[in-house]
Amino acid sequence: MKVVLFCGGFGMRMREYSESIPKPMVRIGYRPILWHIMKYYAHFGHKDFILCLGWKADVIKNYFLNYNECLRNDFLIPSSCSQMDLLSNDIHEWNVTFADTGTTANIGQRLKAVQHYLEDDEIFLANYADGLTDLYLPDLIDFFHKQQAIASFLSVKPKNSSFHSVKIDDSGFVQQVQPIEDSNVWMNGGFFVFKKDIFNYIEDGEELVNQPFQRLIADKQLSTLKYDGFWGCMDTYKEKQMFDDKYAQGNPPWQVWKTNSKSKYQSIDHDYKKVANF
Repeated sequence: MKVVLFCGGFGMRMREYSESIPKPMVRIGYRPILWHIMKYYAHFGHKDFILCLGWKADVIKNYFLNYNECLRNDFLIPSSCSQMDLLSNDIHEWNVTFADTGTTANIGQRLKAVQHYLEDDEIFLANYADGLTDLYLPDLIDFFHKQQAIASFLSVKPKNSSFHSVKIDDSGFVQQVQPIEDSNVWMNGGFFVFKKDIFNYIEDGEELVNQPFQRLIADKQLSTLKYDGFWGCMDTYKEKQMFDDKYAQGNPPWQVWKTNSKSKYQSIDHDYKKVANF
């Protein structure tokens, strides 16, 4: 399946970096988060990428145009110095389409702009290109097929947040205050599976999760898999620090290509306590 990555936003909450580079190019270790996301999908066999570019598109293009496997992997120079041998590699099997989808376009517009690059694919994956997880990706895809909906996405619990959820009665008195991660609040985690029928639900200029998702909900064509494992989003400097800290500790949880990630479910009949339907 092709993977559509939305890489064109301004990343205003990451202005320490986004004034000079697009948010997907903010680094974790010595590689941008975009690389980590693509490596994640490639690990599960999805190596055909469509990058929806916008703000600072040239930075992303130049990164891949000048990508040197030798600088990022182990290699051997034999005593004869005749030819260098790569001992590992990253991106040589990836197919990457670079699509200019506009500087100010929203996610729905960007998706519509790359529709023709999906060709005859009935199903495709998509991602906001700013979040990482240790989810066993086939679980989300199997769930999508089982639900037979047009769209599915990953729902996650907000964690490491200083916010609190508040329960209020009709007269305005507070009934409960608790850390938001202890509440029953779930968020859109930004990992999507779509049928190409999604394009029938998006009108010109619409944001993906606003009007189109409301139409899907009305038609009972939107489902979500709840996931309580690792998930993080690089939306602020504090969250970047979280990624950096986990990376520095070694074996960060999202590097499933190193940890041999496996399903947390016993079978395709998922634990339905972890499933929500719209």
